[in-house]
Amino acid sequence: MNPLGSFWAKLAHGFAPTIIEGDICQLGYEGSEGVRIQIENLNKSFGDNHVLKDINLTIEPGETFSIIGPSGTGKSLLLKHIVKLETADSGQILINGHDVAETGKINANRNFRYSMVFQSSALFNSLSVGENVGLWLREKQICGEVRIRRIIREKLRLVGLAGKEALLTSELSGGMKKRVAIARSLAMNPDLILYDEPTAELDPVTSDELARVIMSLKEKVNLTTIIVSHDLNFALYLSDRVAMIHDGEIIAVGTPQEIKKSQNPIVRNFIYTTTKGIKGEED
Repeated sequence: MNPLGSFWAKLAHGFAPTIIEGDICQLGYEGSEGVRIQIENLNKSFGDNHVLKDINLTIEPGETFSIIGPSGTGKSLLLKHIVKLETADSGQILINGHDVAETGKINANRNFRYSMVFQSSALFNSLSVGENVGLWLREKQICGEVRIRRIIREKLRLVGLAGKEALLTSELSGGMKKRVAIARSLAMNPDLILYDEPTAELDPVTSDELARVIMSLKEKVNLTTIIVSHDLNFALYLSDRVAMIHDGEIIAVGTPQEIKKSQNPIVRNFIYTTTKGIKGEED
């Protein structure tokens, strides 16, 4: 029998050959490196509704950057443009110098990976926690099974869920589901991770726990993080810098301290009404 033919026959029929079962990964999987993002004069309209208006932002490699503002101001829409779920009417988004809208170029030259933690967590209810975390690795045959199981354990440990591989998603609280979704994203070893309203539907205590998980990841994983949130307390605690969107426009960008001290009346009103009255805070 032709050994090479046997190898591909097994692969085609779903049988994992020895190399797939082993402790190896595809070249380029290991390690992550934060990316630089440049958003230049980005515009998006739906009919007569001009939602994003000349958005300009630069996010540096390794930075944790939050985009804040009231609901319906275009925050999540901007995130969708970064991951190519939406296409801009004009302007561009560059990641490490590559225009994300140019599909051929991005596929040929992209040297980064990104993942997104959705507001709903988007877990598969028919799979266990471990199966959810390892899904991408197995579907793409990124690593051998021995390594996949190790990666699952490692990523769950990073989000405080060590030993929870066998649990079903139906057995999880809302906060645990968010952490599993983060672990699943981390399993890709992304250079860029994006969070869409991570505290949505969470109580204040669970939101604080999630914030501590993301803060801990900043110290352990080298990646660029973008958080979209209307929860200003959450954003100020986690971020190196913050941008505020109002009526589709960026009206302020700065460190958390700079945002808190902003004299822009729209920013100050948003801060005062969402952080329990820090309007007069001087620190």
